[in-house]
Amino acid sequence: MYAVIRRYEGVTDPAEAGRLVDEGFVPILRRVPGFVAYYWVDAGGGVMVSTSVFEDRAGADESVVKAADFVRENLASLLPAPPQVTAGEVVAAG
Repeated sequence: MYAVIRRYEGVTDPAEAGRLVDEGFVPILRRVPGFVAYYWVDAGGGVMVSTSVFEDRAGADESVVKAADFVRENLASLLPAPPQVTAGEVVAAG
């Protein structure tokens, strides 16, 4: 498995960002080949973190492109700063 973690800071409206991600982005992500799981977390203080898990790197790489497109087209005013992106192979899971 392969995971991508995105950390967004300076989120202006976490509730609205969560709604838009849930209603708009999650359905897109579920169609990416190899999709396993996705989580969008409100960490407080204007910080939100997403975790995407895929069967392989190809799906994870595609998710990065789709996330960037979705943010640019739908969330730019709510997520003013580019995310910190960390990706890698899952080496342990529970």
